[in-house]
Amino acid sequence: MAMNHLSLIIKREYLNKVRNKSFIVMTFLSPLIMVAIFALVAYLSQLNHDNKRTIAVLDESGLFVEEFESTSSITYKTITGVPLSEAKKNTEESSDYGLLYIPATASVEDLSSQIVFYSDDSPSLTLIDDIEDAIEEKANTIKLANAGIDAQKIRDLRVNVDTRIETFQGQETSKLGSGLKLIFGGAAGYLLFMFIIIYGNMIMRSVIEEKTSRIIEVIISSVKPIKLLLGKIFGTSLAGITQFAAWVILLFIFSAVLTSVFDIDPATVQTPQQQMLESSTGGVDSIVQEVFYEINNMPLANLIVMFILFFIGGYLLYASLYAAIGAAVDSETDTQQFMLPILMPLILAVYVGFFTVIDNPHGTVSQVFSYIPFTSPVVMLMRIPFGVPLWQQLISVLLLFVTFIGTVWFAAKIYRVGILMYGKKPSYKELAKWLKY
Repeated sequence: MAMNHLSLIIKREYLNKVRNKSFIVMTFLSPLIMVAIFALVAYLSQLNHDNKRTIAVLDESGLFVEEFESTSSITYKTITGVPLSEAKKNTEESSDYGLLYIPATASVEDLSSQIVFYSDDSPSLTLIDDIEDAIEEKANTIKLANAGIDAQKIRDLRVNVDTRIETFQGQETSKLGSGLKLIFGGAAGYLLFMFIIIYGNMIMRSVIEEKTSRIIEVIISSVKPIKLLLGKIFGTSLAGITQFAAWVILLFIFSAVLTSVFDIDPATVQTPQQQMLESSTGGVDSIVQEVFYEINNMPLANLIVMFILFFIGGYLLYASLYAAIGAAVDSETDTQQFMLPILMPLILAVYVGFFTVIDNPHGTVSQVFSYIPFTSPVVMLMRIPFGVPLWQQLISVLLLFVTFIGTVWFAAKIYRVGILMYGKKPSYKELAKWLKY
């Protein structure tokens, strides 16, 4: 009978959440907004990429005329036989983006502080870097030639080091692989962090609403508080998982529709760093091949199973605390004094994950925080892609679920007394008394 009560409460909580108008609206609206923002960024990036700029080059030294190569977005045009003042005036009055002025100097060294780029606005760092690289390459070649050194020989003698990364068991990886592991771990930890905050608050608000409407007095007469607490946690969790699954499906659908209708190519959303990476590693195809190679080398089954376990365990642990807070207060404004102790371990876990796992995923700090139940769901998820022994993962999961059981008992004690208390703002001292009842 008790189990029947629990299943009824879970069903009631689940249906209340998924039938709620705001829940339904946000389920469809959230992924649509996300895709729309991405589509807008892609469209603007495409417009920016299509915007061709012309840069006039006044090279009085005559040394760098052939050094500037036009690209699909930037055209360099050389101007000669005009003074700087006239070149500036002509460029400003024309549709040209800017003027690059290279003066005639006594030596190549003097150029380093006398080159000027004139434009109406501040040019991008990428553009200035490209210009400086072209000038530096030629200037260094001239300087070496003046010293009687063959610049080509120097270039030929250079050695480019590409260090292979390999385990003692012979498994190869790479710097890109380490980056992918970090991205997966960081995304998993951050996803759990957001899930806890969004749906933990949902549980807390649900308890406060029932408490203030006095419906809880009727329900509690036939159901034990711990059953009601577990029912709320599991019911809201299922609603959250349903919404999350709907978001994933709708994101794919909306992405496909928007990109086809508005003819937007997501590949055009590129940062200067991505463009530099592509040019240095042989283009998009080689990067894609390496990404697939690194993903295939990851222990995907282990990652997926542990992600699910830590995701469920971490959420249930914090959800029970959110429910206890909801039972202890009469309004959402009164929850602020109790929220900090819950949020602090989560924030700490994110910081520890990003600042220690990146530097040393198997260091003492990373290992310790991957066992502490309040931080392990985030920290361990970030460590697993870098190779954590299975026994360590299992101990961490076991500690997490044991702590959840203890937290539910602790939360039920507060819940049992708090849901029937009205008109009084409880303190930590008051909560400690409730645990003794």
